[in-house]
Amino acid sequence: MASSAQKLCVLRIFLNSRRSFCTCDRFYAKAKTKKQSARTLPGDWEGRVGLEIHAQISSNSKLFSGSQVQFSAPPNSLVSPLDASLPGTLPVLNRRCVEAGVLTALALNCHINRRSLFDRKHYFYADLPAGYQITQQRLPLAVNGHLTFDVYDESRSQRQVLKSCQVRIKQLQLEQDSGKSLHDQENGEVLVDLNRAGVALMEIVTEPDMVDGAEAAAMVKELQLILQSLRTCDGNMSEGSMRVDANISVSRSGEELGTRAEVKNINSAKFVQKAIEYEMQRQIQVLEGAGEVEEETRYFDWKAGKTISLRDKEQRHDYRYMPEPNLPPLILYTDTTSPRGMEDAVVNIDRIREQMRELPDATRRRLVEEYGIQFQHSVALVGEGLVEYFESLVDVKGKGRDPRSATSWVLTDLLEELHKRSLTFLECPITASKLGEIMDLVAVGTISKSTGKKILGLQFDGDNRHLSQIIEENQWAQIRDEETLGRICEDILEKHPELVDAYRKGNKKVVNRLMGKVQKATNKCADPAVTSRLLKQKLEGH
Repeated sequence: MASSAQKLCVLRIFLNSRRSFCTCDRFYAKAKTKKQSARTLPGDWEGRVGLEIHAQISSNSKLFSGSQVQFSAPPNSLVSPLDASLPGTLPVLNRRCVEAGVLTALALNCHINRRSLFDRKHYFYADLPAGYQITQQRLPLAVNGHLTFDVYDESRSQRQVLKSCQVRIKQLQLEQDSGKSLHDQENGEVLVDLNRAGVALMEIVTEPDMVDGAEAAAMVKELQLILQSLRTCDGNMSEGSMRVDANISVSRSGEELGTRAEVKNINSAKFVQKAIEYEMQRQIQVLEGAGEVEEETRYFDWKAGKTISLRDKEQRHDYRYMPEPNLPPLILYTDTTSPRGMEDAVVNIDRIREQMRELPDATRRRLVEEYGIQFQHSVALVGEGLVEYFESLVDVKGKGRDPRSATSWVLTDLLEELHKRSLTFLECPITASKLGEIMDLVAVGTISKSTGKKILGLQFDGDNRHLSQIIEENQWAQIRDEETLGRICEDILEKHPELVDAYRKGNKKVVNRLMGKVQKATNKCADPAVTSRLLKQKLEGH
């Protein structure tokens, strides 16, 4: 039986009701400087991109109410009277959300405003029951930061750095999310789920410093890694925990910034790049055809690969900003300004700074310096969220495994098995200790690398037998005995006199073909080094 709050919050509206989304037009006011870009656009056209990124704060409860935050909960099951905007309810600020915002702002090199304000931003839509959103328009939590990131060549298996970039962070503000509309096309209705209403967001606003989709996508990926390392947001774009609005314009080289269009609610870094690339080309075609780019809000249709117009873009006065009367100014303190005897009752910037975790860029450099692995491998380990797993694999009590071998096992063999089964790393059934046992058997020569990969596949499929049992029952122990391998090599040479003759005539690569035949005859259990040496000895003696 649905509760009264649930019944109250399940709203139905017809599809022809007009949508009115939250937008932001504060990007381009100060952006007059130009930046050299790679020639990704035709002729002398240049692009410019600024982003608004909404990151859901990892918190057990919402920004101003005690309602639980949980993805995929039953519709309207996590709605308090405040979330439903019932009369007489008042907001109470969630301390955890403030601390998460401050920590993120510090990681983005922002200036923290020790006094910030909350505002009401008015717009009317069914999934915003109050008719306004509580945000920080006048004096946000933090301003004037920057983020440095690299753009990689994603087309290559070894990620190479194409260029390093820096984007200015205009501001970081706290605000509440709206509910979610579920479109029922068959019945011509929109159902509203208010579970998300009031969830805490950090809105991170950049200046329009990026010049193409590749830069914007790389910036989003780096920010996602930072948020995940800080544990202030899980960065799960597929679940809507992180959403991107892109403000895009084009202009001739040396001219003022052109009219921009905003592409809303992009939910992956790949789509960020595709949406921006399409929108820039669209605007160029409009301008070269003597048309004018309209200042509008669009969305990216990923199936069609293009942006589609939603509506005209609202201006700041459309939102009728006003101070939030039910919330006092947010005051932050430092060690020197914290009231004596109230240290635990206030938010202290210096104490939060002490909680700063290692950021992705520092982790990449440390992995290279500490373990001697290649930079592109450190990039992959950080990007895939495999650093802790890798370090557990390498750093073993009483002994250490070869970092380069561990890198190969993790980035090639482990990820290959995950991709075969469409699993994420979080769903990986193989612990670092299990993979380490396989690595150790390969390292001492008990099994070959190819056999180790077979065993890894079996364990992914749920085989819980002890490794020694798997090896014994499948006769997978590596053959290293020279007498045994010598007989097998002799047999292979006798069966393939044409290859022996080719070797005598100077074709040394024939050894590789003979190696393959020996491996086939031994079910890939012959020791490669011993086999290669014996084959060469016998070929020279024939």
